Amino acid sequence: MEENKRECGDTSCTEECCSGCEHACGGQQPDSLIEPTNEYNDIKKIIGVVSGKGGVGKSLVTSLLAVTMQRAGYKTAILDADITGPSIPKTFKLEEKAVANELGIFPVKTKTGIETMSVNSILENDTDPVVWRGPVIAGTVKQFWTDVLWGDIDYMFIDMPPGTGDVPLTVFQSIPVDGIVIVTSPQELVSMIVTKAVKMAELMNIPIVGLVENMSYFTCPDNGKDYQIFGDSHIEEVAAKHGLDILGRIPIDPKLAAACDKGMIELFEGEWLEELAHKLENMK
Repeated sequence: MEENKRECGDTSCTEECCSGCEHACGGQQPDSLIEPTNEYNDIKKIIGVVSGKGGVGKSLVTSLLAVTMQRAGYKTAILDADITGPSIPKTFKLEEKAVANELGIFPVKTKTGIETMSVNSILENDTDPVVWRGPVIAGTVKQFWTDVLWGDIDYMFIDMPPGTGDVPLTVFQSIPVDGIVIVTSPQELVSMIVTKAVKMAELMNIPIVGLVENMSYFTCPDNGKDYQIFGDSHIEEVAAKHGLDILGRIPIDPKLAAACDKGMIELFEGEWLEELAHKLENMK
């Protein structure tokens, strides 16, 4: 064993490896890395919406959740942490740009009053690419938490980028997330992808609220029958494997897709996430 190699504050430090260290940290972990939000904020519950891969509808679920809880009488907000692929402004047709003063940055409100912050809210043009290194992207997400004047929020939903990279790690370490919702699709490879997300949540000690399956089925308008376009769903076995609840199945619905494209997601009709909403209301 190499002695005196790790300095105090290293998260991998242990008492055994540091026993001869002149700084003598005693093997203790450093203080929490959680960042304080703006002093004018009061955010009660924070829910991350994650997926192990892209293209499964994570931003759709985030938007539907925020709208569902807003309709139930709660004040909701969306922190769009998908810096390189932001979808929230398009989904809600937000063309207004965020402004700031000496107190902080003001979020952009949707038509029904949902507070949002996305990188597209601060870029001059929505189509400008974000060609930033990982630390800059992670720093931007932190600023959305620390510098934005969210105000009094009952439920904040964080739209995460896919995977288990820099941004999810930054969010889990810097923001006091109360739980995550994992979004899946019916394809067979979903088992491996969900397992990655579950293991990261366990590693970061973040509770998992449950699973939502998007593109679950298609209801034929001619005969009213449901068809599994992507094959038989594997969500039951995945949920059983990890001891998770299935809290919603969202169909393939052209009207829902059109609502997203036209920025009219707040007008959607459907009760697919009601069970998830009830579980969020009962979270301690």
